[in-house]
Amino acid sequence: MTKLPNDHAERVYAGVLGKIIAVYLGRPYEGWTYEKIQAELGDITYYVNDRADVALKHHLFLVTDDDISGTFVFPRALRAVGPDPSSADVGDTWLDQIVPDTSVLWWGGLGNSTEHTAYLRMRAGIKPPESGSIARNGQVVAEQVGAQIFVEGFAMTCPGDPAGAADLAERAARVSHDGEAIHAARVVAALVAGAFTETGMDALLDTAIALVPADSLIARIHRDVRAWAGEGDWKATRKRIDEEYGYHRYGGNCHVVPNHAIVVAALAHSGGDFDAAMTVVCTSGWDTDSNAGNVGAICGVFGGLAGLSNHDWRGPVADRMYLPAADGGGCVTDAAREALALVDVGRVRNGEAPLPAGPRFGFALPGSVHGFRAEDGTTAVSNVDGALAIGGAATVLTPTFIPPDARDMPIYALVASPSLYSGQTIVAHADGPARLALRYYDGDDTVQTLHGPSFVDGRAEWTVPDLGGRPVVAVGLRTDGPATLRDLDWTGAPSVTLTRPEDGGTMWRRAWVPALDRYDARWPEPFRIVQNTGTGLLVTGAQEWRDYTVTADVTPHLAAAAGLAARVQGLLRYYALELAGLDTARLVRGGTVLAETPFPWSYGTTYQLTLTVAGDRIRAGVDGTTLFDLTDGSLPAGGVALLVIEGRTATQKVEIAPTPPNEVSS
Repeated sequence: MTKLPNDHAERVYAGVLGKIIAVYLGRPYEGWTYEKIQAELGDITYYVNDRADVALKHHLFLVTDDDISGTFVFPRALRAVGPDPSSADVGDTWLDQIVPDTSVLWWGGLGNSTEHTAYLRMRAGIKPPESGSIARNGQVVAEQVGAQIFVEGFAMTCPGDPAGAADLAERAARVSHDGEAIHAARVVAALVAGAFTETGMDALLDTAIALVPADSLIARIHRDVRAWAGEGDWKATRKRIDEEYGYHRYGGNCHVVPNHAIVVAALAHSGGDFDAAMTVVCTSGWDTDSNAGNVGAICGVFGGLAGLSNHDWRGPVADRMYLPAADGGGCVTDAAREALALVDVGRVRNGEAPLPAGPRFGFALPGSVHGFRAEDGTTAVSNVDGALAIGGAATVLTPTFIPPDARDMPIYALVASPSLYSGQTIVAHADGPARLALRYYDGDDTVQTLHGPSFVDGRAEWTVPDLGGRPVVAVGLRTDGPATLRDLDWTGAPSVTLTRPEDGGTMWRRAWVPALDRYDARWPEPFRIVQNTGTGLLVTGAQEWRDYTVTADVTPHLAAAAGLAARVQGLLRYYALELAGLDTARLVRGGTVLAETPFPWSYGTTYQLTLTVAGDRIRAGVDGTTLFDLTDGSLPAGGVALLVIEGRTATQKVEIAPTPPNEVSS
């Protein structure tokens, strides 16, 4: 264990911000050569998304990106199994959180995308570390850049412990990589962890490279690049990297060797200064978003929040980030919330209690805005003394679901569920003339605003009304003058019926994460789902849901099993009531049968399935008859899902209601 630095939480937050800022900066020209960047953009010194005169890969600013989603989704293994997961544990998190062919990874195919290759190996039953090994996948595939891309989230839980971070990163990286890629991942993780306490970049680099074999290629790169950097001209260093370690020497789509060399060059030439490092790493070309993300996380932790203040890097971002994964309610999130989750894991790792639970949006981290922006007018919104200061009349909101400007993403689709639903109660504290507000999608998929109660004596409370199945897309307040939002949260399970709204639309369908083979819009039933092999889930809800009853009509049509799930945390972690084999009802936890009983059922017949989760008590029944009543405390919270195993099933509506407090057991 190491003593946590006094500014531990702020440094983690700066590291998360550094990562996402850098990815947003480098993403629009990912894969370009140095020569093309120079010709089209010149030296990169700030965001270029608005350069309409340049044919960028895209001009969207806030994007879904594998470099962000993998970095912050894969450490959910720490939430599932504790602060020291094995490679197999991290691999299980891949299988639990990745929506096949949709989220997190570059789905380039077997032997073409390293991560996709490893994912297919695991789906075929090959466990890590073999899933990412050279013996299984060959050296070129196993030594691509992804191992170092995804390790910063793990490393941020090891503040001041470079060796511990390197070991943790190696276990995570071996899910998909091997060889020199593992050495690179160890170095990047050690740099992030060491940056919490080290004050000199040379010393930090020395510490990190000492954690890999001195005769490794990664160690040789460090010796060469740092020697070249000593001559002072970063463009000359880049040229020598290209000559000695370039893509013409190291094959595949995105080999770790050239890109790791650029990361080292950016750190060595900048001395850890965020702005200077961004210019070097982004202008140098190749995998610009990945390399920038590594450097941004390291420099973010190294320089802290003050190091991000020379440019307005944070303003356009407003903390917003997207993590498309099976945890639908956690897909639209923000840097402050993700940072605090990592802070708590780091505290537990070091023998300290997690931070006291605070409101969802509490603005405690310096400068944090939790995604809140003025959606009309030009009013300034900023964090002043731990609260959100609003300069004048405005509607100020943060997204709770896929916002309009994120509906069509380049390359990586944004799958998500809302984090706020009808029946949940919003509680907020604010000063000044203001009232609560939310927005939802209507039948034309346009956003409508609904105003709630005014703040009285600095407080407002509002139970979200029935919206007829339409998803809530944003929440916040409306003010007619200067105001200060001190915090905002919501509590409880929803009271909601989810079905096709009367006025139609498409965004209500996108409120469900489709981890299955077919979920088409053209059928008469709102939810007709198909899975060809294995188990398919259609997921909605949020990790905060604890005690509730979910009911759905289920009509199997040629399926090995069909059912309803509660407390869904991912594709492997849920409770489900299943009708299986035409003669059995069973209660399962993931793939484990907790109880079963004879229950004849038939195709084409509609059954009313009910699951009640209350504390550690689970009750399940069909058509009003309770079939199971047992205790299991493995999964204390989570969303809901419709389930099908190898076949087709259909549902008209899903109803969710809170469990009365007097029914909740331990």
